[in-house]
Amino acid sequence: MRDLIAPEVLRHAVDTTMSRYPYFCVELQKKDGQYIFAENHRPVVITNSLHGVDLNSEESNYHMVAFCWKDNWIILDIFHGMTDGTGAYEVVRTLLYYYCSERYHVRLNDDDIRLAGEKISLEEWIDPVEGRTDLPTPSSKEMSEAVNLITSAGLEKDDRYTVYSIAISESEFMRFNLDNDGSPGTMVSLLLSRAIAKLYPAGKKTIRIALCVNQRKALHAPLAHQSLVGGVMLEYKDQMRDWPLDRQATAYRGMVFAQSQEEIVLKGLASSSGICRMILSKESDEERVGTAGYINDLAGRIITSSVSYVGKANYREAEQYIRDFRLWTTPASNSLLVEISAVNGRFTLEFLQRFSSPVYVNAFLEELEENGIVYDLQDVNDLDLPNIKLPWAE
Repeated sequence: MRDLIAPEVLRHAVDTTMSRYPYFCVELQKKDGQYIFAENHRPVVITNSLHGVDLNSEESNYHMVAFCWKDNWIILDIFHGMTDGTGAYEVVRTLLYYYCSERYHVRLNDDDIRLAGEKISLEEWIDPVEGRTDLPTPSSKEMSEAVNLITSAGLEKDDRYTVYSIAISESEFMRFNLDNDGSPGTMVSLLLSRAIAKLYPAGKKTIRIALCVNQRKALHAPLAHQSLVGGVMLEYKDQMRDWPLDRQATAYRGMVFAQSQEEIVLKGLASSSGICRMILSKESDEERVGTAGYINDLAGRIITSSVSYVGKANYREAEQYIRDFRLWTTPASNSLLVEISAVNGRFTLEFLQRFSSPVYVNAFLEELEENGIVYDLQDVNDLDLPNIKLPWAE
């Protein structure tokens, strides 16, 4: 935020906000061998720190969500298995409305902001995937092995989770996208692909970027709060490498369009649902963890990197009080994830890495420079995220 945090105001804003999101006020429990979310009426924890408490622990009052603050920063920690960026943005939007209204003694516009006391519709509450029996049969297409960023750069021993933060003017980057037939997610994916290709010009493996896709549109469930993220695969094909940037961007946008069709997205959902059922069919938690790890390794073999863009945050009038905005999560099957956020007139690109080396960040920045895109490398931090305590015991 632009000013120091008022902790009493934040406490009131959090309590009011969380009363609007009862489906996030839950505890993860294990009963009869199954994991369930149970209602949790304990207060949501707020700590005076830049590092939050472990979720689903005594320190978090067994919530899967917690807040912390330090100086002028407010931090929301939330379990990605419970919601995604779209769902988390709604919580932040509500929180900023209540916090800024009281902190600055103003009456903010509340259009399209979820407010306490409203009736929560079934469309917002229920899981649009659970119980679906009409999902199409998934495709069984073989994918070639993808470039592995860790082994390619010899970073096997560099096991230090790191985040590089890059800021770009929103208006200038959008103008660049319009001039080159791009969009924020596809353009960042393309520039990253070009950077990797220049590092390994003789590489035989595929450069394949997984661009995250919001599945709500295909499910006809725009209000759903669950974690509903799929992906499209953007391959930097050999024949594209000599094309001009705008033609490459057109090709990437075409891939996004083709793979974002409702039938294709639902096939992806059917595939991930099948994987979940397979994991749940295992008799012990150890077997489930082993199976999930194996699937994670398989995904890492076909994906070079991932890019995620929720879309313009649109925090309304509260944005005038925001100085900076960061979006951190753990890179899953890949060694590198780029999270893109658009808040208060600028894009922030977070390079979330399983290693500390700047080799790929530097190559990406060279792409920005070569294309006349002005940037600010804001800082470099350890990727320090709170843990989640799982109820292993019966």
